[in-house]
Amino acid sequence: MSPIVKRKGEKFTLPSKYLLLILTFLCTVLMLVTFGTDVFNRPLNTVVGRVVVPFQQGVGRLGEWLANRSEELVQIRYLLEENKRLQAEIDALTEENTLLQQDKYELNQLRALVQLDEQYGSYEKVGARITARDAGNWYSSFLIDKGWEDGLEADMNVIAGGGLVGRITSVGPNWARVTSIISDNSNVSAMTLATEDNLIVSGNLQKMAENCITFGQLVDSRNVVQVGDKVVTSNISDKFLPNLLIGYISSIETDANNLTKSGLITPAVDFEHLGEVLVITDRKQAVDEGPEED
Repeated sequence: MSPIVKRKGEKFTLPSKYLLLILTFLCTVLMLVTFGTDVFNRPLNTVVGRVVVPFQQGVGRLGEWLANRSEELVQIRYLLEENKRLQAEIDALTEENTLLQQDKYELNQLRALVQLDEQYGSYEKVGARITARDAGNWYSSFLIDKGWEDGLEADMNVIAGGGLVGRITSVGPNWARVTSIISDNSNVSAMTLATEDNLIVSGNLQKMAENCITFGQLVDSRNVVQVGDKVVTSNISDKFLPNLLIGYISSIETDANNLTKSGLITPAVDFEHLGEVLVITDRKQAVDEGPEED
């Protein structure tokens, strides 16, 4: 009797050798169908196209984004380090430039003092640096770093910037106070260089807002004094040496008495910017009675 015939009342059974034969046949048929047709490829491709490919694309984009962010972080780190290095170089160059500008300023000051020394070469002079000044925009009164230990005395004349600054009014062992010609209590006997007409130059801090000081008592009967004429210290001054440049006439008018003239003078010295000065150690000896000077 056949082994696969089912008897009444018995369970159906299939011998293993037949089961193996059937499975082998099915596998062979499926292989042939797979290689010879695309019956299974189409649904598989659909699944791959709908699920796998978008997933792969997403993973690829994520990897590309992470790679770009990583590269950007590296670039940012490099740029931060480069910026720090460049900032250090800028700070060093700024400091060097500041020092060079300071050296240039001091060199120009020294050159001006050398030229001034040559201009008044007949006088003995001592260089000094301004260490302090009174409150205000102008150097109307200030201290210098030289005193009697350096041979300085009261009433010695002080020059800078091509002209007269003022005179020493008090002195200590290593300091001296200078009162400039722009101070309100300053009066200087002067004259016009071209005509030698005498006048009195008076300090005026209010007029210094216009970069001017005043003059008066000018006797110009010939009407030859003009705007732009140089004004220098006169021979009759009892505190200032002669022919020290004070400034230039910037305006002139006749007084109410029709006998004298007055006006404004632009100082030769920049009284807003002073750093170093020269003190003339030669003192003026009064030989004639001149106008009172403070």
